[in-house]
Amino acid sequence: MKIQTLWLGLAACAAVAMGVHAQPADVAMIALPGGTFTMGSDKGLPDERPPHQVTLKPFRIDVRPVTNAELALFLDTIGGGVRNARGQRLFDDDDSDARIHKRDGRWRADAGWEMKPAIEASWYGARDYCAWKGKRLPTEAEWEYAARGTAGRTYAWGEAKPDANRARYAKGWSAFADAGSHPSGATPEGVLDMAGNVHQWTSSIARPYPYLVDDGREEPDILADRVTRGGAADTGPETLRATWRGANVSRNARAGHHNIGFRCVKDGERG
Repeated sequence: MKIQTLWLGLAACAAVAMGVHAQPADVAMIALPGGTFTMGSDKGLPDERPPHQVTLKPFRIDVRPVTNAELALFLDTIGGGVRNARGQRLFDDDDSDARIHKRDGRWRADAGWEMKPAIEASWYGARDYCAWKGKRLPTEAEWEYAARGTAGRTYAWGEAKPDANRARYAKGWSAFADAGSHPSGATPEGVLDMAGNVHQWTSSIARPYPYLVDDGREEPDILADRVTRGGAADTGPETLRATWRGANVSRNARAGHHNIGFRCVKDGERG
């Protein structure tokens, strides 16, 4: 799986370097069986409490976050604009932190940023990208389950304290690593970048626990802050815990942000 992921990344970089703008092969996905796990923690921040049981169906999750090259292709494919048919802004191209720009009539990742995680996509942009790929954003319950499993890991990789081999954090503004470049921080199932590099959008509205899938927090048409997970290159080790919900992160769904990226999921174990 890791060899395949590396090959896909190299192929994407080569395509960008040659000016080729064909759709790359889909990123690898990891199948997770679902089941019942403990969501939240009584050892973290107030919004992580109380710990409670949540049951999930099987799903698959992207092995790594979406890259700038992939998001650029999406923007081209939908017609070259930064708003969808409903007028929702998908990408903040006019932000100084954006690393995708329109050149010669096409959206392209800036040189050297092709394989770094895509930033400045709004929640709507992340949602629409996943739908374009036949996928969707993960709920925050699915994201946490993928990160900590039924064993209730503190970090995606287990209980060992964070270090530079496992995650990209405490490095400063825009100091991103390429997506998927910290294999030592993978979950036991092989999911990469569930701690550090970029925060990641989830589908869920930021509401108190317990998490209930049918209480309105998964409604896609409510304008509200959406939960982000995972920590980022410019945040500290405390944000890398699998139960951390993005406290103090700017999570306005209508805007892109300098350190929020995303990944997608798909229902079922295969297909």
